[in-house]
Amino acid sequence: MSARIVSIQLCPGHREAMTLVRSATVIEGLGIEGDKHASAASKRQVLLADKEALDAVGVLAGTIKENVTVEGVDVMRLPSGSLVRLGRSVVLEITAVCEPCFRMDEIRDGLKQELEGKRGMVSRVVRGGIINVGDPITVERSEPLAS
Repeated sequence: MSARIVSIQLCPGHREAMTLVRSATVIEGLGIEGDKHASAASKRQVLLADKEALDAVGVLAGTIKENVTVEGVDVMRLPSGSLVRLGRSVVLEITAVCEPCFRMDEIRDGLKQELEGKRGMVSRVVRGGIINVGDPITVERSEPLAS
């Protein structure tokens, strides 16, 4: 199976439900247009999660507040510094594991613990553009950046 985007979600505001979209504008250095995390100061410009991990804990795409749900690539195995291309032009740099917060237990009791090491990876936008559901995903570099 080739790696691809299976779902795109935006969070319009604090504690608001995720909005499912078919395409999104990703802005270099900020994040996804219309998402509350879109900020130059945000450590979580885009949150990537594996569909396989969501299936394993029995939740639907967007439930754990990820922006982009993917299949065919295990994002949890990508080290910080990895570059991931979404579609034709968008490039994200993986920056850290997204640790599940206590709010996951508001979705379902025990979900926080179930998601330990599986919630996804946060990233920053290196190159912007448009992404669409179904777009391919390519890992361009999976080694950490030299310091």
